[in-house]
Amino acid sequence: MEQKMVTLRINDIPVTVPAGTTVLEAARSAGFNIPSLCYLKGVNEIGACRICVVEVKGAKSLVASCVYPVSEGMEVYTNTEKVRKSRRLTLELILSNHRMDCLTCSRNSHCELRQLASDLGIDAVRYAGGDDLLPRIEDSAPHLVRDNSKCVLCRRCTAVCRQTQEVGVIGPNDRGFDTHIGCAFDRDLAEVDCVSCGQCIVACPTGALSEKDDTGKVLAALADPTKHVVVGPAPSVRVTLGECFGMPIGTNVEGKMVTALRRLGFDKVFDVDNAADFTILEEGTEFLDRLQNGGTLPLITSCSPGWIRYMEQHAPDMIHNVSSCKSPQQMFGSLVKTYYAEKMGIEPQDIFVVSIMPCTAKKYEVLREEQRLPNGCMPVDVSLTTRELGRMITQAGLLFDHLPDGEFDEMLGVSTGAAVIFGATGGVMEAALRTVVEKVVGAEMAPLEYHEVRGMDGVKEASYDLPGKTVRVCVASGLHNVKLVLDGVRSGTMQYDFIEFMACPGGCINGGGQPLQHADVRNFTDIKALRAAALYKQDEGMTLRRSHQNPMVNAIYQEYLGEPGGHKAHSLLHCSYIKQKKYRVN
Repeated sequence: MEQKMVTLRINDIPVTVPAGTTVLEAARSAGFNIPSLCYLKGVNEIGACRICVVEVKGAKSLVASCVYPVSEGMEVYTNTEKVRKSRRLTLELILSNHRMDCLTCSRNSHCELRQLASDLGIDAVRYAGGDDLLPRIEDSAPHLVRDNSKCVLCRRCTAVCRQTQEVGVIGPNDRGFDTHIGCAFDRDLAEVDCVSCGQCIVACPTGALSEKDDTGKVLAALADPTKHVVVGPAPSVRVTLGECFGMPIGTNVEGKMVTALRRLGFDKVFDVDNAADFTILEEGTEFLDRLQNGGTLPLITSCSPGWIRYMEQHAPDMIHNVSSCKSPQQMFGSLVKTYYAEKMGIEPQDIFVVSIMPCTAKKYEVLREEQRLPNGCMPVDVSLTTRELGRMITQAGLLFDHLPDGEFDEMLGVSTGAAVIFGATGGVMEAALRTVVEKVVGAEMAPLEYHEVRGMDGVKEASYDLPGKTVRVCVASGLHNVKLVLDGVRSGTMQYDFIEFMACPGGCINGGGQPLQHADVRNFTDIKALRAAALYKQDEGMTLRRSHQNPMVNAIYQEYLGEPGGHKAHSLLHCSYIKQKKYRVN
């Protein structure tokens, strides 16, 4: 069916766009940028802040362009004196209730509010008040700090929490000048069923929300001569870290990242991709055992700690469906503090393990007691986000874009393409299929790409015919989509054998710890697709593309772990999950 087109004039320029397009989007297509604050495409489209107002001929008042649809013959003006005056007044009123310690704010170099003030020519605030505000800190959760003195009440965080993540633990409290964002009855975030996904942080336009900064702990370990400090970045970090230094979205900076980590002083720089290969061998073995021996199906992946926390609180009836495998982060730390410690003759307690993750939920995961190893150690000591690593590199005075390319240390294995694509939604499923299908068929399969589970759709389904069995799979990212699939599985309307769930929409490439992007970029650029494409491109160029063909991983099984799913592998690389209360009080 042919899409209906609409012709209008914007600043006297004729523009033709599809029916249903907003004025803001139409103006963008004509080369006009309309400033906005509360608007985030697909997340928060409420027209509340009134920064994006424009004049429309015949309208009684200025209209919010982010929600106002175009119509045939419409005449729009985006930069009249009336529009400019309204935007400036609105912004001044917002700033009057905003603590402006910009120089020391965590968002000082990429604050949308500060950029907006510059764009609108605000060089003074006529309405005093903001500078007198005191910090209003809430830092009870392990992953996040909220300072409501910097909040502009845009509701972007509450929208992503409720609509995208199906949790809804934060929202506006009180009324009038007392309005503030918080949990119901102003309970601490640690007392409610927050899943630590961090999507509220990447949605926030100001410094009101930020991840807990653990770089001080890492710097202290690096300065401690008694500590052997090991670091491992996750698969997705190599295609996002460059954004912290102004590089194009989707730039693969693996080599420069390795060199930067070495120059920061880490004793060993390993690749968590290797742990992802261990995850596939363990999870694939678990799936084949359930499939062939009548185990509980569907098997659901356990790589995403945000999903695991959501499951324990909102879907404890599905615990027996979830893989007992630890996440790649935890498998990485487990192997470092056992196999690597023995190999190097270092006491496990003298090893300090740092992970670089796209995810704020990893900060919560490293604290979970069920992850503790038989030797008494926690696998990972500190989990840093991509953003935190970016700050460490900058503060160390490293010129990132001038660094030579380095290579990972290899004791824990070489990388495979299967592990690289873990960072995108569908990547875990595709990596598992590459191994599971070939194990069942008993021969290499070509082509290796499973395009049905790729892409940024919230829910993807596919089925594959294997000898004696058709395997039905599903991939879902974003907890709203996860809930849709869970409800379908429970009702019987959706039937699968294997499911991949990721808490963050698009998977790890869009995690809550990834580099922040201005709403203007998020609204008009498919960031997730660009980042994912870089991972798939690296996979295509690699010699090893199957987890079960990683020679060093196989050697560690033969030398140390035994067979996948065996007793020793299970004691080090698996754990259990339990039902958790949604609300906690001391």
